[in-house]
Amino acid sequence: MKKIFFFVSFIILFFIFIITFSNSCHAFGDPKIVSKINSAFESIEGWILKISTPAAAVAVGTGLFMKKFSFGDEERIRTGKKLVKSSLFSYAFILAIDLILSAIKSLIG
Repeated sequence: MKKIFFFVSFIILFFIFIITFSNSCHAFGDPKIVSKINSAFESIEGWILKISTPAAAVAVGTGLFMKKFSFGDEERIRTGKKLVKSSLFSYAFILAIDLILSAIKSLIG
């Protein structure tokens, strides 16, 4: 869990650094590498949002079906509940990161 938190924090700080660096270079013109990196991160962010929605739906559906068709097996019921909770938490986390990055972009730019 600590590794995941560290990795996500590193990515968020990297995004903030790129956004800050690209906005501080406007007086001298936007370097090509910075504009390419910004457009690459924006396209990656868009793809992550496009992929995460169906992935979360499939995970929730799988968890609900696992819970529904467990036939009384407590372990499968627990696993189904855990799958539903974790997929909804992950999807909410992805949406929250998108919201935070959008807010940072609007404040800086």
